[in-house]
Amino acid sequence: MLMISPRMASGMQEKQYTPSLLSFFIYNPTFGPREGEEEKKILFYHPSDVEKNEKIRNVGLCEAIVQFTRTFCPTKPAKSLHTQKNRQFFFEPEDNFWIVMVVRNPMIEKPNKDGKPPTVEYQEEEILDTVYGAVVRQCYSMYKLFNGTFGRAVEAGGVELLIQKLEKFFYRYLQTLHLQSCDLLDVFGGISFFPLDKMTYLKIQSFVNRVEESLSLIKYTAFLYNDQLIWSGLEQDDMRILYKYLTTSLFPRHSEPELAGRDSPLRPEVAGNLLHYGRFLTGPTNLKDPEAKFRFPKIFVSAEDGYEELHLIVYKVECPIMSVSSVSFLASVELTRDFCEQLDSLVGPQLTLLASDICEQFTINRRISGPEKEPQFKFIYFNHMNLAEKSTIHMRKTASVCLTSVHPDLMKILGDINCDFARVDEDEEIIVKAMTDYWVVGKKSDQRELYVILNQKNANLIEVNEEVKRLCGIMTGSL
Repeated sequence: MLMISPRMASGMQEKQYTPSLLSFFIYNPTFGPREGEEEKKILFYHPSDVEKNEKIRNVGLCEAIVQFTRTFCPTKPAKSLHTQKNRQFFFEPEDNFWIVMVVRNPMIEKPNKDGKPPTVEYQEEEILDTVYGAVVRQCYSMYKLFNGTFGRAVEAGGVELLIQKLEKFFYRYLQTLHLQSCDLLDVFGGISFFPLDKMTYLKIQSFVNRVEESLSLIKYTAFLYNDQLIWSGLEQDDMRILYKYLTTSLFPRHSEPELAGRDSPLRPEVAGNLLHYGRFLTGPTNLKDPEAKFRFPKIFVSAEDGYEELHLIVYKVECPIMSVSSVSFLASVELTRDFCEQLDSLVGPQLTLLASDICEQFTINRRISGPEKEPQFKFIYFNHMNLAEKSTIHMRKTASVCLTSVHPDLMKILGDINCDFARVDEDEEIIVKAMTDYWVVGKKSDQRELYVILNQKNANLIEVNEEVKRLCGIMTGSL
C-alpha cells in the first residue's frame, strides 16, 4: 500500500510504502533429495509466474539457513531472517513441511533535487517478528481447518493431491492477506465474548441442548451474537480458528450485500405464532427454491484419534429492531433438504426469540452503565486460559481493514512490550512514556496480559501506576 505525505518546506512529496507480501512458498526437502530433483521439493509457490530456477534458488537458500541454524540449536531452527529490504519468516507445522513468507519492509521514498533518483529508506525495525510469525501460523491453521493436515493429503492421494489442495486454497487465501492491517490482535488470535446474565445464558444453553437432541446429526454447536461468542462445544483451538474465519471472512462477506440492499434478510416468515427471521449463510440460500444446492463446506476439528471431518452449517437471524445472532452447527454426514427444512423450522423461531432477549439484556446493560464518555485510557486485554480478548483501541478489525483509535507509533510500542513479555515466563510490568506524551503500560500477570494507553500528559510514574492498578480492579470485575 502506498501513502503520500506532503513536505511543507519544499512542496515535494514523500511516498510511504507499508509492508507487502513478496513471496509465499511451501516445500519439503525430503521430496527432492538428489541433485537435479530440487523442483520436486516445491509444493506451492506464490507468485506463480516466478522463473523456475529462481524458485529453486530461493527454496534452497531457506533450506540452507534452516540447516545452518540447527547446528546451534537442533530443536529450535530459525524462525526469521532480517535483511535491509525484507523479512523472511519460517514455520515447520509438520515434520519436514516448511512454510516461508517473505515480506517487504516498509519504506519511505524521499525525492531529491536536480532530477536525481529518489532516496529510499527502509524501516526494517517497524516489522515485528511476533506479529508476522503469527500470520504464518494462521495461514496453516486456516488451511488445516478446511483441508486437514499436509500429511493427510499425501496419504490420501500422494504429493499431487497435496499440491492441488495447496494451489486451490492459497490462491484465494493469500489475496485476503492484508499485512498492513496486522497487529497485536493477530499475535493473540483471541475470541471476543459477549457478557450475559445467568438467566439468558441458561436459555441459550437449553436451546443448544434441545437442538442437538432433536437433530442427532449435529455434533457441535457455537452461538454468537454481534460477532461475539456466547457458547461453544468445540475445543479451544478449533473454536479459535473457526471464530477467525466466521468474523473476518464469512460474516463480512454476507453483510456487504445486505448493506447495499441485496439479499436482505428483513422479510420475516411466520412459523406458527412466531416471527421467523432466520436463513442459512452456508448451504442453501433459499429453501423454497427447487434448484437449491445443499452443499456445505467441510472442516476438520480435533478428535480423540486425530481429526474428524464435519459439515459447517451457519444459520443467522437478523431483524430491524435487533442485532445479529448466528449459530454454527457441525454435522457428521451429508445433509439433505429434509434436514435443512427441519433445522430451519426448529431453529429460526427460537433463535429469533433468543436474539430479542439478548438485545433487551444488552440495552439494559448500556442503560445501567450510563452515557458513553471518551475515556482517558484505551486498552487491549487477553486471557491465555480461555482466549478471551477485548480491545477499546480497535474500532474495526477484519481481514482487510484495521481501524484503530491510536497512532501507529503507539501500536508499535504495544508490540515491542509484547515481545519483551514473550521472552520471559515470569509476571512483568513495563511502563513507557511516549514522545507524544502518552503513557503506555503493559502488565502480564497470572496468564493474562493488559496493555493500556493513557492520555495523561502531566501525570508522573507513581500516578500512572496507581491508575493502572485501579483499571486492573475494574477489568477483573468486568471480564
